[in-house]
Amino acid sequence: MEIELLRRENTPENVIDHCKAVCRKAMKIAANFDNADKDLIKKGALLHDIGRSKTHGITHAIEGVEIARKYGYTSDVLNIIERHIGAGITEEEAIWLGLPKKSYLPQSIEEKIVAHADNLVSGSEEVDIDFVIAKWKRQIPDNEDNIERLLKLDEELIKRFEE
Repeated sequence: MEIELLRRENTPENVIDHCKAVCRKAMKIAANFDNADKDLIKKGALLHDIGRSKTHGITHAIEGVEIARKYGYTSDVLNIIERHIGAGITEEEAIWLGLPKKSYLPQSIEEKIVAHADNLVSGSEEVDIDFVIAKWKRQIPDNEDNIERLLKLDEELIKRFEE
């Protein structure tokens, strides 16, 4: 159903492929969490970039929430879409970026899993945390707060399960 919705909204095919890859990665991460709602993670991962049917800018999360709301998705799915960018965006960063003034930090385990799965997929290929850090440093110099949040997510969701 979610893939059909992405197509109905004219989401570019490469974005749909990315959403599928993020869903696969999110489900791998979610396997370590008995308390995580796997159905919610699947829906959120598949729809996290639906706003890219309207814009590829930072506001794609806001656009995505509006599209998903129109189709009757619940607040837990809307929160995943809204809070998936990077390792989250603080209220202060939101103001600086021109987003509505609020925190976009992922809060639930499902929100964190989808956000981090999105970090660990470039295009439709899985990448490691070092790739993500290098990319972020190239894109936004002086990005240490975001990188610190990224590393905390990675520790919470990935590293602690590695042997």
